[in-house]
Amino acid sequence: MTSPPRRRLLRRGVSASLSASLALATVVAGTAAVVVMSAAPAAMAAGVPAPSPIGIPGRGATVPFVEHEAEYAATNGTLIGPNRLYGSLPSEASGRQAVTLDAVGEYVEFTLTKPANAMTFRYSLPDNSAGTGRDAGIDVRVNGSQLKNVPVTSKYGWYYGGYPFNNNPGDTNPHHFYDETRTMFGSTLATGTKVRLQVSSTAQSPTFTIDLADFEQVAAPIGKPSGALDVVADFGADPTGAADSTAKFQAAVAAGQAQNRTVYIPQGNFEIRDHIVVDQVTLAGAGPWYSVLKGRHPTDRSKAVGVYGKYANQGGSSNVTLKDFAIMGDIRERVDNDQVNAIGGALSNSVIDNIWMQHTKCGAWVDGPMNNLTIKNSRILDQTADGVNFHYGVTNSTVTNTFVRNTGDDGLAMWAENIPNVNNKFTFNTVILPILANNIVTYGGKDITISDNVMSDTITNGGGLHIANRYPGVNSGQGTAVSGTHTAARNTLIRAGNNDFNWQFGVGAVWFSGLNEPINNATINITDTEILDSSYAAIHLIEGATNGLNFKNIKIDGAGTYALQIQAPGKASFENVKATNIAQSNKIHNCVGAGFQITQVGSGNSGWYSNPPACTGVWPAPQWTNGGVPGGPVDPGDPTDPPTDPPGDEGNLAQGRPVTATGQVQSYGPGNAVDGNADTYWESTNNAFPQSITVDLGAAKNVDRLVLKLPPAAAWGTRTQTLSVSGSTDNGTYTSLKASAGVTFNPSSANTATVTLPGTATRYVRVTVTGNTGWPAAQLSELEVYAD
Repeated sequence: MTSPPRRRLLRRGVSASLSASLALATVVAGTAAVVVMSAAPAAMAAGVPAPSPIGIPGRGATVPFVEHEAEYAATNGTLIGPNRLYGSLPSEASGRQAVTLDAVGEYVEFTLTKPANAMTFRYSLPDNSAGTGRDAGIDVRVNGSQLKNVPVTSKYGWYYGGYPFNNNPGDTNPHHFYDETRTMFGSTLATGTKVRLQVSSTAQSPTFTIDLADFEQVAAPIGKPSGALDVVADFGADPTGAADSTAKFQAAVAAGQAQNRTVYIPQGNFEIRDHIVVDQVTLAGAGPWYSVLKGRHPTDRSKAVGVYGKYANQGGSSNVTLKDFAIMGDIRERVDNDQVNAIGGALSNSVIDNIWMQHTKCGAWVDGPMNNLTIKNSRILDQTADGVNFHYGVTNSTVTNTFVRNTGDDGLAMWAENIPNVNNKFTFNTVILPILANNIVTYGGKDITISDNVMSDTITNGGGLHIANRYPGVNSGQGTAVSGTHTAARNTLIRAGNNDFNWQFGVGAVWFSGLNEPINNATINITDTEILDSSYAAIHLIEGATNGLNFKNIKIDGAGTYALQIQAPGKASFENVKATNIAQSNKIHNCVGAGFQITQVGSGNSGWYSNPPACTGVWPAPQWTNGGVPGGPVDPGDPTDPPTDPPGDEGNLAQGRPVTATGQVQSYGPGNAVDGNADTYWESTNNAFPQSITVDLGAAKNVDRLVLKLPPAAAWGTRTQTLSVSGSTDNGTYTSLKASAGVTFNPSSANTATVTLPGTATRYVRVTVTGNTGWPAAQLSELEVYAD
């Protein structure tokens, strides 16, 4: 099946210029569930108590395992963390703590609190010098006796450089350190059994870092349904995995569709080297611990195991059921155009139930238009990109009761690129440790529900919950922008949000962006939600206005910086919003002033409101209740030096203010010029001079200068833009403040230019560009306005 053209957006990528010393240090250091925290004898790791995302009553996925964190287990190894600094080994561990074993005989020992016959454990090995990973083994011992040696590897971890990353250890920015493996014990171990992971050799790996272990009682294999076709008995698929079974599986599903019969996958490990294309058929296994699809084409690395519907431009697929098996890929790099996801295509009126997806690019990336897909009761682990993405006009579809951990990008995402996403739901999911971007996000969309989920441990460049008009194809002109009613109810966020290494400041646990255009046509209700131990701010607005926000019955307990971080205009109501343990004494950071309007409803708000709010120009170092408490380490991604902008008495009057332009290209809207980030920029319609950008200061000010910027990157060469400046007090009559002249932007001066003005009382400031020697459009990354 030929893949349609794919366009995967370049994320706001992590900077490739993190310090080499950090990289080197990292390499060398190289049933309802519960989390067990035992009373600690002398040999316990004694980790710092941290809120757990597992077993929160009524929220998140109901998973079949009991989770044991290594930092609370018996060990003679070394506790690492807690630490949330991106690029450090504990920062990617659950709870930001783990245990490193670096000598023969060192161990982590867990005591079972329920019977179990299987274990999944999360671990990290150092990379090798070639970036291809290393293979090793670690002993599993039961009550002191050797049970087996379990293979472990680092070939699915360790990425470097800038987005979309590479496997070159000589580059900067090492990340994605951890992987998971699973094993069955061969019998059921009783409550109280001691299960030990112990190093028997350091010849293949100098260290083994253990994050956690999940213990479960796996049910017996599911038998073949009555009347089903058998891929082995009827079609000759090889359950040993020695032979390629792709064609055998494809023949089986074709027969199942033609005969209206279920296709059964018995126990086995099946080598699949390309997509199995399904339509109007049920493909069912013996259970995800027993029926495993694996493999990758030996020479064409863009082909790999996956179960796909037909693409929408080929008519799409419908009435498909996939259940009770595992898809275990072999994806070790991120190539966004490769269709190497566990599940893909267009799947209308279909169900994905109890599927284990691991080591693929994405768990399920589906492309519409398509309608009524349900993904439920599944596990998505160790992906190089998203866990799930509803893309291109997915409607009336749901992800529910699904456990997601260690994705390379957004955990659960909806992206309404060019075609509206409508009435989709993410409910009762647990999403943990997305290495890049957000736990749960909707980019555009109408009438979206995100409820009863648990989101924890965001690593970098994202937050826990994100609602945004961001990324290509999200705009009101195509009906894809955020609209209708968005409901985010009864969610719990733990240690969510983190530093963005491009922006050089923190992203909030719950955040909103109007980058492409303001969010004006939606009602966004955030209700009955807990925001716990946020790494930076609890609530955050940036990149263009967000209106229609309603916060009700919100508990904020712990924020590394502020309760509210306001970097864009908007309107929000707050009812019964209570905040405690906010690091900054002034609980709100707001440099847009009256551009952000707060309506307090009732008398139940407490702990978060301040008037006037802070607007310091300096982002404070975060203070974390779990690791990095007051006096703790300073995140190197947060500047602590005073800002370098000219020190106007009132600061930059334009930042976060309402702004319009005569035109824009793609997502490079005028809001980028007032967002305080020199790396984002406004670009006007090309080949259509003159072009202008106008900012409303909110009140008349004696404006005496502008500071104009372009991105400071070396790729932005010297250029001169011919421009003039005019001003108005009523947005009707404009007078000249600066005659047209050439203004030069040079990388040697950080692509920054100052325009001196007469100090005339001005509310609306307009810059009109009539020429640009570097590009046939007006371009500004920052339009800063200062008054005497």
